[in-house]
Amino acid sequence: MPQSSFQKAFEKVVIAEGGYSNHPSDLGGKTKFGITEAVARENGYMGDMAKLSLDIARNIYYSRYWDKMQLNDICRMSEDLAIEMFDTGVNMGNAWAIMFLQKVLNAFNNQGKLYADVKEDGVMGRATIQALHAFYAKRGVKGGIVLLKAMNGLQCARYLDLAQSRPANEDFVFGWIANRVGITN
Repeated sequence: MPQSSFQKAFEKVVIAEGGYSNHPSDLGGKTKFGITEAVARENGYMGDMAKLSLDIARNIYYSRYWDKMQLNDICRMSEDLAIEMFDTGVNMGNAWAIMFLQKVLNAFNNQGKLYADVKEDGVMGRATIQALHAFYAKRGVKGGIVLLKAMNGLQCARYLDLAQSRPANEDFVFGWIANRVGITN
């Protein structure tokens, strides 16, 4: 039986995020598998963060990131894009992953000739999904590769901005770029 796209994305993120951490420069504080204590509490986990199980992390990741960003729909067009958006959403927040997609779709629509611009609001709505469908219909496989490159460029620029605006983020920026910016899974 083939591995599900979500499971592939989840395993990739867990490897990138690692286990328990409480780094003094990390605003997230106590974190396990990349899930902050605040996110765990919002999702009903009240135990010790060091003991957060992989199953609980998987459930949080599915409902908070994969499902909310409608990545099953995106996966039908491109598994690589769905996995990339999941990783970006986990590390930066869903709105950033979606805004990167929206910005690139708008830049690649040939001045509205291929499909209409979408609102760059960080919300995965019907218009964004429709524009993505139109993008793949017009741009094909090569377009998908270029889309991923453009999104990774935006992600990289955001990491550099975060390090510049908060010097403590310099503790993480090299690893973010080394482990998070790429077009292969």
